[in-house]
Amino acid sequence: MRLDLYLAETRTLAARQKSVLDVAANKLKTGDRLSELEQNGVLHALQLLIENAIGKAKHILKAHSLPVPVSAYDAFRDLAAMSRPAISDLEQWYGVIGLRNRIVHDYLNLDMQHVLRLVSNNAHMFIYDFLVADIEI
Repeated sequence: MRLDLYLAETRTLAARQKSVLDVAANKLKTGDRLSELEQNGVLHALQLLIENAIGKAKHILKAHSLPVPVSAYDAFRDLAAMSRPAISDLEQWYGVIGLRNRIVHDYLNLDMQHVLRLVSNNAHMFIYDFLVADIEI
């Protein structure tokens, strides 16, 4: 897939998942509780948003003719080494990659209240900002 088309799809998906998370955040901020269906929607939206960011990170490395690591942690480490402004807080990226891994692989030990606090505090916005940012090649 051409990089420009990939980035356009990345932005579209990011906007869709951000919208879901924004609705949940607004509901939580007014003191409303999320149903189980809504909570599952939050988890799915976070998973897709994070996986989208991992994919974009790997595409940026590829566009710079750099090796593309299998590990998401390594992909963001390599982006940070390129001094990418969007990757200024590597620990924050490691945290969301860990969250994605827990959603997918360790769901029995997921603290849903912690996830809902993150969403209520709009912690997903830095991921969205990365996804909609232009890249320099």
